[in-house]
Amino acid sequence: MKRAGGILNDAGVPWVLGGGLACWARGGPETEHDVDFLVKPEDADRARQAFSEAGLETERPPEGWLVKAWVDDILVDLIFDPQNGPVDDAMLAEAEELEVYAMRMKVARLEDVLTQKVLALTEQQPDFSSVLELARSLREQVDWREVRERTSESPFAKAYFTLLDELEIVRTSPGGAPRRP
Repeated sequence: MKRAGGILNDAGVPWVLGGGLACWARGGPETEHDVDFLVKPEDADRARQAFSEAGLETERPPEGWLVKAWVDDILVDLIFDPQNGPVDDAMLAEAEELEVYAMRMKVARLEDVLTQKVLALTEQQPDFSSVLELARSLREQVDWREVRERTSESPFAKAYFTLLDELEIVRTSPGGAPRRP
């Protein structure tokens, strides 16, 4: 993460830490899956080029919403068009500067991360375990009304909020204030 962030900084590519590490930085569960950086679509190719020039393997997969790079066998996803829409100046500006592994960096808002993760749930991958674990560990820090509104068109989000209510992880009601268990 530090090396990848340094490469992006040296190339002048604005970025924020996203995904599981953004959650971990705020007390969420540890993650060893990969490193997610959020960059604007117009910066994705420049970011990939910076990684290539640093001697790292890169790939532009067919999915069309991210670029991949490998840093010492660790996958780095450079996400520019997640499920909730392209990364923009507002998302970058609203990120909070935190210290992560002794490096100061901008970290995505939890509402942005959870919205992306909930919208990534599909019929092919309907695994709620990670988003339930995140909710359980970070529930007091999240504006659940915002996440519910931003994911309201997804049937999987509706199921997620039903699970949060029924499991008494976070009790919310549509249009109402979050209710604590």
